[in-house]
Amino acid sequence: MTFLFTQLYGLNHIPFNELPKTVNPKEGFISTANNKVISDDYPYHISHNWAQPYRQMRIQEVLKSKDQITAKDMQDLQMDKVNLQAKEFVPIFLKHVGGIKNKIEKEALVSLQNWNFIDDKDSAAPLIFNMWMRNIPEILFNKEISKEMLGKFGGQKQAVDELIRHAAEGKPGPWISEYGGLEKVLQDSLKLTVLEIEKKQGDNVKKWEWGKYHQLYFAHPLSSVKPLNYLFNSDGKIPVGGSSVTVQAAANKEDGTVDHGASWRFVIDTNDMNTGYHIVGPGQSGHIKSEWYHDQLKAWTEGTYHATKLNTKKGNKLVLSP
Repeated sequence: MTFLFTQLYGLNHIPFNELPKTVNPKEGFISTANNKVISDDYPYHISHNWAQPYRQMRIQEVLKSKDQITAKDMQDLQMDKVNLQAKEFVPIFLKHVGGIKNKIEKEALVSLQNWNFIDDKDSAAPLIFNMWMRNIPEILFNKEISKEMLGKFGGQKQAVDELIRHAAEGKPGPWISEYGGLEKVLQDSLKLTVLEIEKKQGDNVKKWEWGKYHQLYFAHPLSSVKPLNYLFNSDGKIPVGGSSVTVQAAANKEDGTVDHGASWRFVIDTNDMNTGYHIVGPGQSGHIKSEWYHDQLKAWTEGTYHATKLNTKKGNKLVLSP
């Protein structure tokens, strides 16, 4: 399989035979998740802004764990909410945060300590972790870099991951060193996180939920016009699990609104090409009066696939007569 990418900077062109490719990989499968697909010594510029590797790592982890894969397995994988970023960084946070005296902050750390690293919408831990990760660059960069410039920092998340890794290994870069070290960065960003969540969801950590903040909203274009907003998208926002780093991609804006993910999920078993399994969010029609306007909204959040068949005998018969 060949991955085709071409970017023109002036008259820059990548010869066809030198495009990134993989042929008959030893794993027996090919998977990507917007991750970096080239080596560091690849001679051509494609991009410096790749997705973090955690979704691809989880896909590889699951596929390598099974000798036989069913269509149901693939459906489950598309809805997988395991957060491998958290699995890597939570132990680092717990080891290096230190000196926490605030009661709610301590309870938040206990929640992370007991977490199974699944971004479940009903759990507190994914809320704490994901917002903590968001606030670390706030602590590190905001005083030194303008908001406008930070908006152009496409690889910010990957850079922060690397800063934390190196600091945990005893090699902090200037950003963390000049702030006062990893422990201070973690303490201050945790405090900011807890205050932010407390303001939104109260001071009882056991009642905190990822889904109260992390909510799906398919905005119809006309819903931005008042009073049409009462007609379109009348169901409002829906709590949803996953995150930007899970296979069930669900990246969110600063206010928690999920605005990025798979609009169409599809699985087919090549041993039975007659039947495919789909979810299209929120439905297949943009017409408010259509029964298919948002009939798949709940299915999209819960991973309920519907089967479509090619050899069905049901349907209408169209007769053309002169």
